[in-house]
Amino acid sequence: MLSRFPRVRLAHLPTPLEPMPRLSRHLGGPTLWVKRDDCTGLGAGGNKVRKLEFLLGEALAQDKDTDTLLTCGALQSNHARQTAAAAAKLGLECHLFLEDRGTRTTPDYLKGGNMLLDRQFGAQQYVFPRGTDLAAEMDRHAAALLLRGCKPYVVPFGGSNLAGTLGYVDCALELMQQANQQGVGVSSLVVALGSAGTQGGLLAGLHGVNSSIGVVGIAILPHPDLGTLVYGVASAALEHLGVAAPLPSERVKVETDYLGTGYGQLTEGVMEAIELTGKLEGLPLDPVYTGKAMSGLIGMIRKGQFERGENVVFMHTGGLPGLFAYREDFVGRDAAI
Repeated sequence: MLSRFPRVRLAHLPTPLEPMPRLSRHLGGPTLWVKRDDCTGLGAGGNKVRKLEFLLGEALAQDKDTDTLLTCGALQSNHARQTAAAAAKLGLECHLFLEDRGTRTTPDYLKGGNMLLDRQFGAQQYVFPRGTDLAAEMDRHAAALLLRGCKPYVVPFGGSNLAGTLGYVDCALELMQQANQQGVGVSSLVVALGSAGTQGGLLAGLHGVNSSIGVVGIAILPHPDLGTLVYGVASAALEHLGVAAPLPSERVKVETDYLGTGYGQLTEGVMEAIELTGKLEGLPLDPVYTGKAMSGLIGMIRKGQFERGENVVFMHTGGLPGLFAYREDFVGRDAAI
């Protein structure tokens, strides 16, 4: 399905598919598994490495002399950090366009976590105030680089274009193979939903091979119509792959009840999720993506939205460096389980 698309091998694959027995018993609902895409390796791992394999494959196929990557995100962007690592691995310059949304002012957040790793990977950081059109800034910067004789490639926000989405088409196929090998009949996947490339790619991959596994996206940022966004990403990927059967709209499942006050804003549910998975499974989550997604999964279990004993897979998309940017929020907490 994917062999005809250019690709640069960057990730440690396949990532593990592991049971979470202690968390399953504690919650008393479905049998929980975790797909460890925090273990993709490059630059401290995470889901964007899969996307970057196809994005950078496309970049180098279009122009083998590509010498500079540009991308954008929030200050503590996992995508920016992984793009910087990929650039370092391939010997490319990396320019990051980062939005300071003004919600956090601690030194840990402004200089630590992903921001620290960006610099260690050699990236140049350009910080802009909340509301800046980062895509326009990247386009202007890319035009200036071209005039200087550089060969830039702009990686979109979240890596979520057609090329990037192929990374999670590939992950869906990988997951199905692992589940078959382990004799696990997976009913649903639960994943953080931001720019929609991960959920959209998973849906496209599963639909493309006639799998009925459901994919639930837990919103981590506000958007007027996330369902339409996911459907559009998945449908475009299916067309790109040459799959004729349209995706039924009812396959797009989005939960927005666990967003809290917005992107990167902690809730008590997020704090509980991080503490539960840490203390019961030795599994670290981050406050922005996986912590919020796990809080959604826990909430859905407590509402009875899954049957007892069915196999539900949590897609761990990484983000551990971002946890250290929120250090002060965890000081003094000693939650009992």
